[in-house]
Amino acid sequence: MLEADPAHSWTVEALAAEAGVSRAALARRFTALVGQPPMSYLRERRIALATELLRRPEATLAAVAGRVGFSSAFALSVACKKARGMSQSDLLHELAAGHPFALSEPIKPRSPTSRTSRRTGGS
Repeated sequence: MLEADPAHSWTVEALAAEAGVSRAALARRFTALVGQPPMSYLRERRIALATELLRRPEATLAAVAGRVGFSSAFALSVACKKARGMSQSDLLHELAAGHPFALSEPIKPRSPTSRTSRRTGGS
């Protein structure tokens, strides 16, 4: 479903209904199989598609954002910055400059426990 139509305005509820399972069951099974929750996977998939589409000289950020399921170029850029640590525009500049790290694994946010441990001085 997500692979076939990533631009669709998917929700966990809609995915669960399509799969014929509860939202909790979908989230558990999806995360166990894919390694991340469904909406995180969808965001990453959309960003990857946008990155590929934006390599075309005629592509615009706004047109690509809509095509892959973001409401605007700004929404795409914010999602990219959250997932990869840089805006989509910055990512494209890195790609154009030939930096292969721009396509490597996305930067993962720190876990809540690591932030708590750092603040409290715990381990």
